[in-house]
Amino acid sequence: MGATRKKPGIRREFWLIGILAVVAVVLGTVLVIGNNGEEKSGALTPPAVAMVGPAGDHSRRISGDPLAIGSVDAPVVLVEYSDYRCPFCAKFSRDTEPALIEKYVNDGVLRMEWRDLPIFGEQSTAAARAGRAAAAQGKFWEYNSALYSQAPDRGHPDLTAATLNDIAAKAGVPDLQQFEADAASSKFDESISQDMYEARTIGISSTPSFIVNGTPVLGAQPLTTFEQVIDRAAGL
Repeated sequence: MGATRKKPGIRREFWLIGILAVVAVVLGTVLVIGNNGEEKSGALTPPAVAMVGPAGDHSRRISGDPLAIGSVDAPVVLVEYSDYRCPFCAKFSRDTEPALIEKYVNDGVLRMEWRDLPIFGEQSTAAARAGRAAAAQGKFWEYNSALYSQAPDRGHPDLTAATLNDIAAKAGVPDLQQFEADAASSKFDESISQDMYEARTIGISSTPSFIVNGTPVLGAQPLTTFEQVIDRAAGL
């Protein structure tokens, strides 16, 4: 008897396996070249899919949100729950936030979203209103930084109406009269209450507290702690 002929289906399977092997080799080569290029340039490349931790995704990703900084499409979002009279919130603002902006926000890897959590009395609530009043004129982050820059290392600052108005002038809020009227009103109270309710639903009662792609970070931790959490979430 003659040799048995191979069926066409089997031949096609071998052909497809060969093609897939070639594609795998090509893709592997491209990835190696790409990784080497990233190492040389030092640039951070956002991944297509980021990791989400056990606390869940609490980002809002609202385009044009004045209380957020960074790309709305950033793979990692740091949600910050803070009080303007909290000394450790001030420490984060002065020591850690600028480094995170420089390393991650400017490279499109990180977005930072603010949440008001006034827990140190009526002055904390008044300061939260003032921050929103500055945000209404496009000066939220300038106001935020100016307020925290003059906070004491310990204890709670005395944030009177006059102090909050002076900070608005230092932050470059253009219409100070409108700022004073907005800060003295209750027009932002519902939004502030929504932030506080969000914090309570996930068990946050102290400041500063952070949720980084679902991973909680409590307190003004060292910069390296935030870097590790962000890098892990971004897959860097």
